Amino acid sequence: MPPSKNTDLENDTTHDDLSRWEQDGGPEASISGTSTLQVRSRAGSADLEDSHHPEGPIPVWLRESSKSFHWKWVPYPLRHFARRVAEWTKGPGPPQMQKINPLFPSIQEAPVRLIARYFPKPVHKAALLAFFLFCWLLIFSLVLHHSASAGNIKDYGKPQPIWCGASYWSGGNRCGLNGNRCRPFDNANLAFRCPANCKAVHVLTPHAVGTQEINYKPFVIGGAPPSSSDDNPDDNTTTTRTPSSTPIYRADSFLCQAAIHAGIISNSHGGCGVVTLTGTHTNFPSTTRNGIKSIPFDAPFPKSFTFLPNISSTCIPDLRWPLLAITVVSTTLLSLCTSTIAVFFPTVFTLLFFHVGLVSDPPTASDYASLSSLIIGRFLPAAFVAAAFYRYTVKPQQGNLHSAYIERTILWLGGAWIGSLNNYTFDFIPIQRLTPSDLAAQPGARLALVIIVVLLLAIALGQIWYLRLEGRLPKYLAIYALFVTFLLVCVVLPPLNLRIHHYFLALLLLPGTRLQTRPSLLYQGILVGLFVNGTARWGFDSILQTTAVLRGDGPLNTLLPNVTALAVSSANITFGWAHRGWVDGFKEGYDGVSVLVNDVERHRWYVGEGEPEKTFFRAEDAGKEYFRFGYMRGAGAMDFTRAGVWESTGEWREGEKGPSR
Repeated sequence: MPPSKNTDLENDTTHDDLSRWEQDGGPEASISGTSTLQVRSRAGSADLEDSHHPEGPIPVWLRESSKSFHWKWVPYPLRHFARRVAEWTKGPGPPQMQKINPLFPSIQEAPVRLIARYFPKPVHKAALLAFFLFCWLLIFSLVLHHSASAGNIKDYGKPQPIWCGASYWSGGNRCGLNGNRCRPFDNANLAFRCPANCKAVHVLTPHAVGTQEINYKPFVIGGAPPSSSDDNPDDNTTTTRTPSSTPIYRADSFLCQAAIHAGIISNSHGGCGVVTLTGTHTNFPSTTRNGIKSIPFDAPFPKSFTFLPNISSTCIPDLRWPLLAITVVSTTLLSLCTSTIAVFFPTVFTLLFFHVGLVSDPPTASDYASLSSLIIGRFLPAAFVAAAFYRYTVKPQQGNLHSAYIERTILWLGGAWIGSLNNYTFDFIPIQRLTPSDLAAQPGARLALVIIVVLLLAIALGQIWYLRLEGRLPKYLAIYALFVTFLLVCVVLPPLNLRIHHYFLALLLLPGTRLQTRPSLLYQGILVGLFVNGTARWGFDSILQTTAVLRGDGPLNTLLPNVTALAVSSANITFGWAHRGWVDGFKEGYDGVSVLVNDVERHRWYVGEGEPEKTFFRAEDAGKEYFRFGYMRGAGAMDFTRAGVWESTGEWREGEKGPSR
């Protein structure tokens, strides 16, 4: 006979014994006794412990006494906690679906009703949208063309567009022996045009300037204010000015940043100017002007430049702010007047993408034709990813978002603009790249990362709560478990390094924003904006990169020469690279040694070309000089030593340990 649904079990044990059996998993043999417990079958239930039977819960030793139970090795308190967590993640029953109840709905939907009144048919609305986009494209293109092509400097012609990091000199020995690859040194002019926001450009790898290592700062060397002499408070040096009394900059300074420092152009609008080469200059004091603190260098350099004052120009400044106003107004009107998400999202995404790529944060390109080609090429794959965003996050969130168009405009569209303009909105965060070496080198980066992680954790907890209320939390926990597993696999791949880009951060976090809540509207907008900025500015750069790619033009961590000052006086100094050090270098496949004097290559020595030593003579009235040494492979130099100093008194001071570039 089949067993009855209710079974009486006789038990002659005490209540304390029963509690002990519950904790230990219970006996596996049958138990007989006098006490009676009612056990009600709950077929299909995974957790019988929480049965609300009138006579109490079912003892755990009855449910887990089978030899086939696979989790007997896990302590009971841990099993109990896991069951509780699993039940909690399923959320309440029935699920509480989140929906935004708009504030003042009649006001928010007034623009949509107005459009429906005068353009009742879908074909009318499509024609209106096409006309609207045509007007945006026409105005945007005319202003952009005028900004890019207009301008003339009297006697110098049309200025040449340059990017924010352009300079006259390349570091290390890339300008060749005595800088011959970077000639001319003087008597040359250039009419130039700089974009806006060049002050935000920093060097991202260490650059040697004498004994200084410059990193995560603007790169402007010199530029003292006009006067016959400058008593510099930063390095206690004095310099004699040129007859024109204009600020002089070392040739490897970023030209646009030097123009901002000199007051020739503004950071907010860019501008035009004329730079002229001034040849050798002997001292470059540090000054702070227009928000940029320049770098001091108290030794001669063969190439320098200044700016011509009082030029007559019709140069049009960078018009990114009028263009921003045009696109912001256009996207705002679309958001207020569009009720169909299938129209709203693709249109706004397209306008944001081309605005970022062509105006607010364009990639480096020689002209606007090349820039347009590059942005169109990046837009196509970004549009396919945006279609996935729409299908799985945007449409579920906003598909039935009725009568909340002003709130959508403020939260979602406002967040999208914040993310798209992150080169302005998040510029204050002292984090350039999320790599261990960068975080260790950037001042304040670790603290900023901790704050960001705490903020993201707080946001994640809020999203988890709403996902639980909707009964979606188990599925999303599984999705993010896959994401975490993928990232861990990427981290442990030995030859590659994981790098989290803007677009990849959006890909990871956007799935958790499909809820229809006001915070989710804001979060989703910001993440879509970050995706737009990342792909338009940098493309789909790989998240797994080699060490060489991450290093850029930073130190290679190669072998450094073992150099000794053989003879030192105030007039001359002789260096030799010891045979033991050279044997080590020869084993590495190096061909010779390059010697930089005051950051300019002054000597090359190759194997078999004489003795491994060189004598240098001090020029008349010259002060201190800086020497760096590095192995070469062919004509290319490896890492250089840190700069040693030959003082004007004849004293030789060894440089610090470590490489430089």
